[in-house]
Amino acid sequence: MMLLRLLAIVTIVCGIALPAAADGVDHASAPSARPEPTQTLQIRAGGSGPVSHRLLLPLHKAAIIELLEDSRDVLVSSPDIVDAVVRTPRRIYVVGLKVGQSNAFFFNAGGKQLLNLEIVVERDLGALRELIDRSIPGADVKVEMVNDNVILTGSVRSTVDSDAAKEIAIRYVTESTQPLRKDAIVNRIAIRGGEQVMVRVRVAEMQRTLSKQLGVDMSAAFDIGKNFPIALASSNPFSLLGQALSQNQHFQIGSLAKGNSVEGMVRALERTGLIRTLAEPNLTAISGESAKFLAGGEFPVPVSRDRDGNVQIEFKPFGVGLGFTPVVLSEGRISLKISTEVSEITGENAFVSQGGTVIDSNNNVITVPGITIPGLRVRRAETTVELPSGGSMVMAGLLQQSMKQNIDGIPGLKNVPILGALFQSRDFQSGETELVVIVTPYLVEATSPDDLASPTDGFSPPSDAETILLSCLNATYGPKGHGQPKGALKGPIGFIVQ
Repeated sequence: MMLLRLLAIVTIVCGIALPAAADGVDHASAPSARPEPTQTLQIRAGGSGPVSHRLLLPLHKAAIIELLEDSRDVLVSSPDIVDAVVRTPRRIYVVGLKVGQSNAFFFNAGGKQLLNLEIVVERDLGALRELIDRSIPGADVKVEMVNDNVILTGSVRSTVDSDAAKEIAIRYVTESTQPLRKDAIVNRIAIRGGEQVMVRVRVAEMQRTLSKQLGVDMSAAFDIGKNFPIALASSNPFSLLGQALSQNQHFQIGSLAKGNSVEGMVRALERTGLIRTLAEPNLTAISGESAKFLAGGEFPVPVSRDRDGNVQIEFKPFGVGLGFTPVVLSEGRISLKISTEVSEITGENAFVSQGGTVIDSNNNVITVPGITIPGLRVRRAETTVELPSGGSMVMAGLLQQSMKQNIDGIPGLKNVPILGALFQSRDFQSGETELVVIVTPYLVEATSPDDLASPTDGFSPPSDAETILLSCLNATYGPKGHGQPKGALKGPIGFIVQ
């Protein structure tokens, strides 16, 4: 009996323990309270996962996406920029609709992410590069796109080529129904060609003048009967020049009759003149920039008077002036907007003020002397020309002939044949002018100072003995027959022209 009870207890204990051991958990060592499981939130940004790819999609073009598994869901972040067309579960087409950025996610039926595609839609710059290279020979232009804006870099031969590349890019990024997008182009193209332009202008003028004057002055006094004297006088002016060429040269005949007198004075004068003018200004400027040059001076011109009678003056320039704006069009082609002037002070057309009196603020009478304002004789030309480097062109020319003649005399008597010459004076003037303005541009580069010469190189002032005894204005340059010293002027000087 005791044995049966012992076996029953062992059986019950073993039946309870065996299932517990089968679980593989040591319940004796386990804690009394099991903790709750921890919740984990996984965040994976687009483009950072193991199935992320980046796609550069040209505008208005499509790309084919081939998947290794069947997809069920496709999510596009910006449908207005990129459109996705599902043809089969494993083949999807993406089309670039507008310039910008977007991304697309692809999931299978179980929600697993198959692909994360980062898409950048840009214009096809390859076609633009080919168009620029084909339209501009020798151009090395690089094209980049930033937010539908084009950045042009690289180098071309001239400013015209740079402007042409920019114009092509503007047309390329502008839709046919939109206005030109000039602000969408950033032009950073460098110019390879020389941009320094030197302009040489020659103004050559010859003037020939001829003046002739012939006048007869007559005076007579005689009596007719008793107590009936008669006096005649004729003194005709030279009205063309305003005065005789010389008041001291004349031929005079005195009294011819006793009791009566007849006097005559003949003035026959002639003047010829020749004027030669040669000006050759030279000036250098960078392409696209303006430059001015003036060799001369300024003279005062009265413009007004204040309340106290003080004369207000303004200075006017005169001399040899040159101004130009060069633009290098291509290799060796230069466009010039140029103006040149040669002016000098002259007494012709001068303004003479007789002066007068004014009353100042203290009621004092102030006498203002007369003022003579000289005139200017000006030869000026302004134009735009296009020339090759080193080529010359006559930008202005003048051939002028003028003739003036006045005859002054006593009406009626001056028309009498032969004898009428005794009662008239003739004033004749003629002039001929030949003027030519020649312009020559050069593309120039900087050079070493040792290669340049100035008019003062080699000059040496004389000693007191050389000046007083030999009347020398400069010292002798070495022994005779040994040539000029180093640095002396030789041939054309002043510029290195290439």
